[in-house]
Amino acid sequence: MKYLVTLFWAFAIGQAVCYLGGALQIGTYNFGLSTIISLIIGVIVIIAAHFVSPKKAEA
Repeated sequence: MKYLVTLFWAFAIGQAVCYLGGALQIGTYNFGLSTIISLIIGVIVIIAAHFVSPKKAEA
């Protein structure tokens, strides 16, 4: 479930960033490209969190 939430927020924030970035640079907004980039970054964040999080010690 936490992976779906992470991907949802990556999607939502990625869309907002791409829309605002396009508006500030007087460019066009591409929904498909924004979706692909934001979901790839979301997967990278999930993988990075897996390696950075502390491991539970076995007793």
